Amino acid sequence: MGAVSDFFSRLFSFDFEGLLKVIYDNFLSIAMMVMLIIAGIFVTIRLRAMQFRRFGYVMKSTAGSLLDKRQHKKESGSVSPFQAVTTALAGTIGTGSIAGLATALVAGGPGAVFWMWISALLGMLTKYSEIVLSIKYRERNDYGALVGGPMYYIKKGLGLKWLAALFAVFTMIACLGTGNATQSNSIAVVLNSTLNIPLWVTGIVLTVLVGAVILGGVKRIASVNEKLVPVMAVFFILSAIVALCFNITKIPAAFALIFKEAFNFKAAFGGAAGYGIMSAMRYGIGRGVFSNEAGLGSAPIAHAASNTNDPVKQGMWGMFEVFITTIVICTLSALVVLTSDVYLDSFYAGTKPAVDGAALSSAAFGEALPYVGEIGIAIATVFFALSTILGWAYYGEVCAGYLFKKHSTFAIWAYRIIYVGFVFVGTAVNLGLIWTVADITNALMAVPNLIGVIGLSKVVKSATKEHFQNIKLNKLNEDAKS
Repeated sequence: MGAVSDFFSRLFSFDFEGLLKVIYDNFLSIAMMVMLIIAGIFVTIRLRAMQFRRFGYVMKSTAGSLLDKRQHKKESGSVSPFQAVTTALAGTIGTGSIAGLATALVAGGPGAVFWMWISALLGMLTKYSEIVLSIKYRERNDYGALVGGPMYYIKKGLGLKWLAALFAVFTMIACLGTGNATQSNSIAVVLNSTLNIPLWVTGIVLTVLVGAVILGGVKRIASVNEKLVPVMAVFFILSAIVALCFNITKIPAAFALIFKEAFNFKAAFGGAAGYGIMSAMRYGIGRGVFSNEAGLGSAPIAHAASNTNDPVKQGMWGMFEVFITTIVICTLSALVVLTSDVYLDSFYAGTKPAVDGAALSSAAFGEALPYVGEIGIAIATVFFALSTILGWAYYGEVCAGYLFKKHSTFAIWAYRIIYVGFVFVGTAVNLGLIWTVADITNALMAVPNLIGVIGLSKVVKSATKEHFQNIKLNKLNEDAKS
């Protein structure tokens, strides 16, 4: 009853931010967390833990095939398989890996990292399933371009047009917050804290820059992200490794803290007893989803534009995305923060750090690498967030085209203009409010998508079985010839 009374007290006092936080913390976050776990376990059982059994094959088929020219081949009305991956990665390797991770550590404590790992291990197959379905049920629009995503497989696979429309609406709204405003906010905050650049200056420059790219459509977005994503990912990973070298003796203690706090009865930073585990799970899983998008249904929209004819092979890129963003990048980011005095001093004192979000990550990197670290994380945040803004712009316009098919050209251009405007809005909005809105819209996206993933899991299983049977048959034919 406490949550209900808190809801009405916030409502009648016109505490908008507090009201949204109550809605997310006590209702939506729990619903999303339960559905993500159920869907992840369900597809893991149905596909016989493929993320573990076939891990080597997945890595060989993805990272091991980057030099294959077929991964970079483009056709009319589509993008190359690698461009589809980098566009999707642009949406995932964003501030969820820097700012989102830091907010999880403040709100849920060190134990949130453990639950982030769990969400990633389960989410590898959730995202795989989404991408397989997006390729299976995609279609060409009036301009000959390949389009797909949850709204298409929910409509065509389950026959639930109203649920498909709801997903598209929720995604359009989420793109403005999750994929746009949170990102521009993080860029503005970190540049202000490290270089004293006024928020409004960042807002104007960023708005012009984003507008110049996204008004050119998916091919320009894919072309930019194809070059930007690999460079920024390698840059951040190397920066984190160097920072951790200076705190290498603290790493074992950081891992111990993660596992200990994941099951601690008392919440971090002096929180109420009984809410520790729940807070760690809620923020770990919630921010995990924000970092890798497994379960949201956003990344399959980018993958549907790929010219690949093999749904399973493209789906494996989704597994790779979850692994690289959460298991690798988020873990490195978390360890940098958890080995810093700026976080540990506050944690052991039972008080929250003086800074949060991207500013906390920046301070942690700056502590390990004076001057260089703060500048480095500022650069990483700018490029991570910029690529995310570009990637999510495409998700929103595909949904706009789906909802307003008869007037798709006008709808897409109108949405692009609104989207560009929200880049500036994000630099001026309160950090807490903007992350709460992002969390809520993520939950609203996830529910209809996960219904589609569970409901169509048989299709995914069939496609997966066919893929590996073909591999086995080809191998037998090759052996016979030799």
